[in-house]
Amino acid sequence: MTHPAAADLIARSNRLGSDPKNTNYAGGNTSAKGTETDPVTGQPVELVWVKGSGGDLGTLTEQGLAVLRLDRMRALVDVYPGLEREDEMVAAFDYCLHGKGGAAPSIDTAMHGLVDASHVDHLHPDSGIAVATAADGQELTSTIFGDKVVWVPWRRPGFQLGLDIAEIKAKNPQAIGCILGGHGITAWGETSDEAERASLWIIDTAAAYIAEHSRPEPFGPPLAGYAPLPQAERRAKAAALGATIRGIASQDRPMVGHFTDTGEVLDFLASSEHPRLGALGTSCPDHFLRTKVKPLVLDLPSDAPVEDCVARLKELAVAYREDYQAYYDRHATPASPAIRGADPLIVLVPGVGMFSFGKDKQTARVAGEFYVNAINVMRGAEGLSTYAPIDEAEKFRIEYWALEEAKLQRMPKPKPLATRVALVTGAAGGIGKATAKKLAAEGACVVIADLSLEKAQAAAAEIGGSDVAVGVAADVSDEDAVQAMVDAAVLAFGGVDLVVNNAGLSLSKSLMDTTAADWDLQHNVMAKGSFLVSKATAKVMVEQEMGGDIVYISSKNSVFAGPNNIAYSATKADQAHQVRLLAAELGAHGIKVNGVNPDGVVQGSGIFASGWGANRAAVYGVEEKDLGKFYAQRTILKREVLPENIANAVFVLCGPDMTHTTGLHVPVDAGVAAAFLR
Repeated sequence: MTHPAAADLIARSNRLGSDPKNTNYAGGNTSAKGTETDPVTGQPVELVWVKGSGGDLGTLTEQGLAVLRLDRMRALVDVYPGLEREDEMVAAFDYCLHGKGGAAPSIDTAMHGLVDASHVDHLHPDSGIAVATAADGQELTSTIFGDKVVWVPWRRPGFQLGLDIAEIKAKNPQAIGCILGGHGITAWGETSDEAERASLWIIDTAAAYIAEHSRPEPFGPPLAGYAPLPQAERRAKAAALGATIRGIASQDRPMVGHFTDTGEVLDFLASSEHPRLGALGTSCPDHFLRTKVKPLVLDLPSDAPVEDCVARLKELAVAYREDYQAYYDRHATPASPAIRGADPLIVLVPGVGMFSFGKDKQTARVAGEFYVNAINVMRGAEGLSTYAPIDEAEKFRIEYWALEEAKLQRMPKPKPLATRVALVTGAAGGIGKATAKKLAAEGACVVIADLSLEKAQAAAAEIGGSDVAVGVAADVSDEDAVQAMVDAAVLAFGGVDLVVNNAGLSLSKSLMDTTAADWDLQHNVMAKGSFLVSKATAKVMVEQEMGGDIVYISSKNSVFAGPNNIAYSATKADQAHQVRLLAAELGAHGIKVNGVNPDGVVQGSGIFASGWGANRAAVYGVEEKDLGKFYAQRTILKREVLPENIANAVFVLCGPDMTHTTGLHVPVDAGVAAAFLR
């Protein structure tokens, strides 16, 4: 049964964390103190429940709390070795834990345990950080809040900061919280409601003061030529630049991308001071740990041609990497972790928007959200004063902190297809849907394309949220529709790495019954459609310079001559040879092209459900419901072929164990001797 204090804490945390004005995703931490019976001694014991390391307030549950004994934690004050060795105290928290399970204590645990209040909130609201990063933040704190909120000069999170805030509270009994220079806010109360009211009062009071007293153009006057493009134009330009930008962000390791064109970003880039402010970088540790210390900013006007933007972005990328390496070299010590990569995580394009990157879609999206937070912070600070983030050396101490490195090392091992973006055509059902599910289960982000937008979106929702899968409409026989599909993939996840040409249909007719329209329909969807999809996606892969995979779902019929399917088998043979041709052509770019030859996939098949099954059953003289069993009995292995079997073959071809294979067709037909490849 959840302790009442912990229950109040979880409810308060969820309320605070669900509103972005209060804190950002996974940012900040909260706590509650209370008394429970020690199961060993039967005596009451004072405990503190604290949001654990890496958790998110908005979705916090009891499992996300660290529970510590207050007597043992407060006793750490007597053995504290001083500021130079304060990191040792984090390991000491483990010896203060109560019970088993729970989350790992965060670096901010000392703040919560040492402050003499039953409930404590530490948050990163944009309004609070704006005051915290203003050049005259201390004076502003006094002006805005009087003596109810106390200024705390910048100090890296840790045991000493906890001691500092505990002392400030003791010396200022009238205070309800403090502004942490360069960082955020901390508030407290004797009840959960009192702490929440204190937090919200600080946040709302700061926001109201900024709104009333900010200068009219905190980012300076508009910059000529840098106004936002109309939505359709900027989306088109974003799609045209996306692959190049993802390649720039993935030189050290592959990244997934996210595109944002919110008003905050576009207004920032349209203002004259954005180059200066962008170069200053972010301040709050939660911000720059996810965005790097500063973004890469394209220095061309909104209407600059795509070709000019690509060339300039590549030049700026070289300079960015050199600058980041120099930053690392200036501050690294022999004990520092190795450089984690010199690529930008935020790329800003005037008139267009922001591209953000991470190890998965959620991380990329959150990085973008954090930079929007940073823009809001800069607007507030510049509106009242001058934006003055913590200095570069302090940023490095946080970014390459041994404790931060340890947190990264605790992260689970990535799945085999992590960071890869897959596009599967004809993916609302059957083989396509099974393949999309398999690729997503192995870590890929998946774009599900289908003629029916409704069905595509339903399949995507079944696989996961928009951080995992999105559904788009696409007629693969239409070149413009194919390009729109690829553009949607670039805007959703940054680019494309893995393409499965699965869209298809079949009409079971003899030569004499097959019309020219029947022939054109099947060739347009499969032969022409695969060509169009491969051409559009290969262009993205080449621009990314990250290699890639193209897989054709062909057929046993591409090599086997059977009755009454002249158009279908001929177009499948066309697809099969496209595999060989493209493997030879695209290998120079690190793009592998392979095929899968299924047979007799009846379950879940749109082709079989649309009349093909009934026709084939009639040809072979069996009941349609028994067609799968019939196909199984004519195979060597006597096994029915399921959509999941084809999905498994696609994964093998694109997975980490087949990196040196291209131009291959893999039969997945349970063994049809007449279709053996020669």
